[in-house]
Amino acid sequence: MKTILVVEDELAISMVLGAYLEKDGYEVQYAYDGMEALQKVDEVKPSLILLDVMMPKLDGWSVLKDIREKSSCPVIMLTALSDTNEKLQGFDGGADDYITKPFVAEEVLARVSAVLRRSPQLEDADKVKLYGTLKINFLSHQIFLNGVEIQFTPRDLSLFLFLAEHPNQTFTREQLIENVWGYDYEGSDRAVDLAIKRIRKLLSGWDPADGEIKTLRGLGYQFYVN
Repeated sequence: MKTILVVEDELAISMVLGAYLEKDGYEVQYAYDGMEALQKVDEVKPSLILLDVMMPKLDGWSVLKDIREKSSCPVIMLTALSDTNEKLQGFDGGADDYITKPFVAEEVLARVSAVLRRSPQLEDADKVKLYGTLKINFLSHQIFLNGVEIQFTPRDLSLFLFLAEHPNQTFTREQLIENVWGYDYEGSDRAVDLAIKRIRKLLSGWDPADGEIKTLRGLGYQFYVN
């Protein structure tokens, strides 16, 4: 059973979200301020976090930053702010999705399900893959090259893991945007090209004989391995 951490200081909203999530088959844990949220993240190891922005003690942006320094756990931001710049701040900070209050609980469930589908859910035998000197741990979301861990930004890590989950499959920019950035992403698909460029730079020490991030002109990108 997947565990959802609901971080929301308004008790009524928190309880409603929890009731819907539990009815949908999730285990739910709660935090009511930013400091408690960070403590619960370490204790519970949730599958996904619903994170309010305006909270006592530590706001959602600060909580998100702290989470992203040590984890790629999916995070959906909850906020009454609907300004596009606020959404971009959330995505740039590593949020996986963004829901504006007031919201319908069914929408939250749909977005939770969509984000979890985009996150690696693999059997034990598939949690660690080796491609020459490149080691991918899908469980811990860690990438090692020549024994040294590569430090990706959260978004680039999500993109790379998605491609690596589907070796030798080609994805268009639009498919990558939908599966990694989310269907309501409002930016340019140029973001995919820039992310691929950054990933290739980080993988520059990987022997091309073992694999590469390949561009198929007019089609898209793939994680190509021999």
